[in-house]
Amino acid sequence: MYDKKLESLIEAALIDGQLTDKEKQVLFKKAETLGIDLDEFEMVLDARLYKKNQAKVSPPPTPSPELEAPASDKYGDVKKCPSCGAMVESFKTNCGYCDHSFVNIEANSSIELLFEMLNEAEDMRVMERHSANPFSALGGAMSASFSSITGPGKVDRKKMAIIANFPVPTTKEDMLEFLSLALPRAQKKGNFITAQQPENKIHNTFVNVWHSKCEQIIMKARFSMKNDKNILEEINYYASTLKIR
Repeated sequence: MYDKKLESLIEAALIDGQLTDKEKQVLFKKAETLGIDLDEFEMVLDARLYKKNQAKVSPPPTPSPELEAPASDKYGDVKKCPSCGAMVESFKTNCGYCDHSFVNIEANSSIELLFEMLNEAEDMRVMERHSANPFSALGGAMSASFSSITGPGKVDRKKMAIIANFPVPTTKEDMLEFLSLALPRAQKKGNFITAQQPENKIHNTFVNVWHSKCEQIIMKARFSMKNDKNILEEINYYASTLKIR
C-alpha cells in the first residue's frame, strides 16, 4: 500500500501489538516526507493495530493433537478433513472442527456400482438359462417369469443379498441419488388383483429389500446431516413417501 521502507517500519512498530508515541512520531515523519495525508495515515495505523490485536485474541484454528490426521485421507472409520487436517468420522458430511463441507470430495457413485453388481447377477440368469436350453430365444425373461410363480430363485436371492449387504452411501450426493433411484423400487406395484401380474410380482419381490436399504440410508442421513436443514427436508420427503418414521 505504501513505500516498501514505510511498510517495513509499520510492520516493525506493530510487531508487539502496541504503538508507542515515539513509534508514531517516526512513522508520521516518514509518511509526511512521502506526501501521505496524515489523518488518513493515522486511520490506517489504527486499523492495522486493531487487526493485529484481534489476531492475537482469535488465532486461526489449529487441530489438537488427537485430531491430527494421518498421511492418508482415510484411516479405518475416519477420514481427513482437506481444510483443517482434523480426523473426522467417515460418515460425517461436515468437519466438526472447521465446518468444512465434504460435498465436493470424491463421490463414490455407489448407486452406479450397485446396479453394475445387479446387472452382473442378472447376466448369470441368462447364462444359466442358455446353458440349460441353448435353443431358447427367450432366455432370462422366461426364467424371471418362472421365478414370479415359484418364488425367488437363485439369481433373485443373490440380487437381494447384494442390495441388503451393499454399504450405505456416505456423501450427500450419493445418499440423495440412491434414494431417488431406489424410491420407485421400494414401492409396491398394482392393487390386490394386478399385483399378481408377472411383471408386478417380479417387481414386488424386491420391494422389501429396497425399502430396508432406503430406511438404513434415511436413518444414517438424519444422524450425519442433522444440522443441514435443506438436506433433511429432502431426506424426510423420502421417509414420508415410504412411510418411514
